[in-house]
Amino acid sequence: MPSKTEGKGMKAGSQKKKKNVGADVEAKSAHRLAVLEKELLQDHLALRRDEARRAKASEDQLRWRLRVLEAELQEARSEGKAVYAEMSRQCQVLRKEMETRSRPLEEEVRGLREQLETCQREAEAAREGAEQALRERDQTLAQLRAHVADMEAKYEEILHGSLDQLLAKLRAVKPQWDGAVLRLHTKYKERLRQFGLNPLDL
Repeated sequence: MPSKTEGKGMKAGSQKKKKNVGADVEAKSAHRLAVLEKELLQDHLALRRDEARRAKASEDQLRWRLRVLEAELQEARSEGKAVYAEMSRQCQVLRKEMETRSRPLEEEVRGLREQLETCQREAEAAREGAEQALRERDQTLAQLRAHVADMEAKYEEILHGSLDQLLAKLRAVKPQWDGAVLRLHTKYKERLRQFGLNPLDL
């Protein structure tokens, strides 16, 4: 039958294991949450980058179209004096057409630039949010580490206290055990002598 001291030791060990399992579950949950937050921020940033790339591509295409029109106009101007009158008319037509077409293009470019600026602001806000999330995660991890260290210190204190109590009890019963052992030793020596045996010869 286990002694009361052994029962207390088993109970303390069971409590320590339960608390260690709880601390592991809490740490794993915090780590999983930090990973999910990081993935969400990365997806958000990727979406913003894709929108910014599309806006830049549209702006580049509009600029290319303007350069094509300007090249056509320059070519028309360089045709020569022989067709100056016709070219002047064509230039006027081209200017009017370009003005007509450039206005919506300028508005489109202006709108795209505004969208790009908005995307850049949102990307900056997302970056700041990600940095804040990382700072909060680091703070949470530091708190968890401090909590774990405090729990370990408490467990160590409890263990030392239990061991000290056990040693104190062992020291208290040791004289009783020594006396019992001495009595048994004397008893068996006497019985050996009754059978004609010398205990020192054995």
